[in-house]
Amino acid sequence: MRFGRTVVLTIVIFLASSAFVSADDKAPDKVIEEFHAALLAVMKEAKSLSAQERYTRLEPAVTAAFNLGLMIRVASGTAWRKTGEDQKKQLTSAFHRMSVANYAFRFKGYSGQKFETLKTDDGPRKMRLVYTQIVSPKKKKKDRVVKLTYVTKKFENGWRIVDILLAGGISELAVKHSEYRTILRSKGAGALAKMLNKKADQLIAG
Repeated sequence: MRFGRTVVLTIVIFLASSAFVSADDKAPDKVIEEFHAALLAVMKEAKSLSAQERYTRLEPAVTAAFNLGLMIRVASGTAWRKTGEDQKKQLTSAFHRMSVANYAFRFKGYSGQKFETLKTDDGPRKMRLVYTQIVSPKKKKKDRVVKLTYVTKKFENGWRIVDILLAGGISELAVKHSEYRTILRSKGAGALAKMLNKKADQLIAG
C-alpha cells in the first residue's frame, strides 16, 4: 500500500498535540456507512435535483464525515505555517466548498450502484482504515468495482476521515499536496483559495 509517507508524517504532526477524548463513540465504519448512505440517497434522486440542490443535500454529510480543516492543512504542507490567519480561513472555506461540490458533481446519477464495507484495520498512529468498494452493475459484463480505503482518526467530536486511499493505495491528500504545492509557492494561499472557489462554482453550476 502506497500510503504517502510525507502525508502520514504531516498528519501525525498535526494530531500529536490534540486530545482524542471523544464525545461520540460511533465506530469508524459506521461513520463511513452513514456517509455512503447520504451519497446513495442523493444519487437515487439525482434526476430531480440540480447540482446546487445536490450540494445542499450533501454538505452536512461531508462536514460530519470529514475533518476538512485538517485535510487542507496537510495538503498545504509547509506553506500552511507561512500563511496568515485570514488567508487560512479563506483557504479552509474554499477547500470545504470544493470538497462538497466535487461529491455533488461526481454522484449525479444512479444505475444500481451499491456501497460495501469490507473490513476495518489498524493504521499508523492509532488511525483506523476502513476498506470499502463501490459496485456498479453491468447487464452483460462483469460488475465494475472501485475500491476505496478511508483513513480515519478519532477527534473530540468522534471519528473523522482524514484521507482516502484510491485503488493501489494512492493517497488523495498526497495528490492534492502535489497539485497545490506550485501555486502555494508561487502565488500563495489566497490564489489557491480563489482557484478552488472557481472550480467549486463551475461544478455547482454544472
